[in-house]
Amino acid sequence: MNIAEKAYLGSLIKAEYLLKDTVIQPNQLESVRHQELMRKMLELTRAGKNIDLISLATLLDLEFFGGMSYLSELLSYADLDKFENTEELILSAWKEREKRNILTVAAVSDWEISRITTELDKINQCKMKDHTSLTEALADIYEAPWEDSIVLNTATTGIQELDVMTGGGFQNGEVTIVAARPSMGKSDIMLHFAKMSGWAGFLPLLFSLEMPEKLITSRLVASAGNLNRRKMRDLKRMLNQDQKNSWFDVLGQLAETNIQIFDGAGQSIAEIRAKTRKMIHQFPSKKPIIFIDYLTLISSSQVYRGNSHQQVTEISKSLKTMAKDFNCPVICLAQLNRSVESREVKKPMMSDIRESGSVEQDADVILFLYRESYYDKKIKNSPLEIIISKNRNGPVGSVFVDYNECTGRIEESKEKTENWVVEGVNKRRLL
Repeated sequence: MNIAEKAYLGSLIKAEYLLKDTVIQPNQLESVRHQELMRKMLELTRAGKNIDLISLATLLDLEFFGGMSYLSELLSYADLDKFENTEELILSAWKEREKRNILTVAAVSDWEISRITTELDKINQCKMKDHTSLTEALADIYEAPWEDSIVLNTATTGIQELDVMTGGGFQNGEVTIVAARPSMGKSDIMLHFAKMSGWAGFLPLLFSLEMPEKLITSRLVASAGNLNRRKMRDLKRMLNQDQKNSWFDVLGQLAETNIQIFDGAGQSIAEIRAKTRKMIHQFPSKKPIIFIDYLTLISSSQVYRGNSHQQVTEISKSLKTMAKDFNCPVICLAQLNRSVESREVKKPMMSDIRESGSVEQDADVILFLYRESYYDKKIKNSPLEIIISKNRNGPVGSVFVDYNECTGRIEESKEKTENWVVEGVNKRRLL
C-alpha cells in the first residue's frame, strides 16, 4: 500500500486541523480504501465531530477500512513536519496517473490533439509550490544595488515615453489590456509591440482569434517596410524599384523578431497555455511575451448560456493566472462598447470596456487608444493618443505617437510634448 498515502492519512488523524488546510482531494489518492476513508473524515468534520481514533472506531463499515489495527498503523506513519512534502508526492503521483489515463482514453476514443493538450494542461495547473517567504524574496535582491541589471527584465514597447511610464515596458507576470473602438489602431499597435519586443530578444507569441496569418504577415511587412497596405495586394505591379530592392532586407529584419503566429478561431486559455509551453521548450533561451487578439473571442471552459459577464470574468482571471504561471507579460486587445459614441467627449473610460468590472480588477495596466481624426474627418494626421488609464505600479496619463493608417507604422511623436501633474495624476499635452 502507498506509504505516502499512509503517512498523509495518519497525519490527518493525528492533527485533524490539517484536513481543512490540505489541497488534496479524496479522488487524488490511489487506494480506493484511502479515498473512502478520507471522505468519511470529511463527513465527520462537516458534522462537527472529531476525526481521532475514537470517532473513527464508531464507523459502521470499519472492517472495510481494515479495522482498528489498520487505523492504528496509519497513525504510526504520521509525520507532521513532512506533511507538505507528503502532499507534493501524492499530487505528483496523481498527475502521472491522470496523464496516463487521458492518453489511454484519447487513443481509444480518437481525441483531437487540441482536446488532449487542453486536458493535460488542466492537470498541470494543479500545483503546490506557489509560496515564497519575504526572507527568501529579500535574499534574491540583497546584492542588487551592486550588480548589473538583468537583461530582458522587461519587454520594451518600442515607445520611449511609454516605457518610462510603465517602468521599462511590459512586466513579467502582468496583464496589459489595450482597448479601443474598431479601426482605431489596436491591431497595428499590437503588431508594433510584438516587433519591438522580438527585436529586443523576447519571443512574441501572437494568438489571433480573428485575423488570419496571411493578413497579419502582410501588415507586419507593410509596417516594417513603410509600405502602403494597398500595394501588398499586387506587389509585382505596385512596388517601385527601390521598394523591391529593399524587399529582402525588410523580410530579413522581420524574421529576426521570431514572432510565432497562432490564428485558430475560438482558442481557449488552456490551448493558449499548451501552445505557449511548447514554444518555451522549442526556444528555451527566450522569454515569451503573449499577445491575444482579442478578449471576448477567447473560448471559455464552461457554457454560460449567454451570460457574457461570467464568461469575461473567467477569461480575465485566467489571463492573470497565465501571466503569473509563465512569469511573462500578457497583452490582450479588447473592444469598447458603443456607449462612447453617444457622449460628447469621445475619449474612452474604464466603463466603456465590455463587461469591464473583472477586466478593470484583474488587469495590471489598461491602455486606451484615441485619435481625434477618427471622429472628425476634417482633422488630418492627428497623433494616436495612448491613454494609460490604469497602471498598478506606476503613473497614469497619456503618450502620443505618430500613426500612419496607410502603412500601420507606429513611430515616436515628432511633436514636442510637456508633462504636468494635476491632483497627483500625470497628464500630457501637445505644444
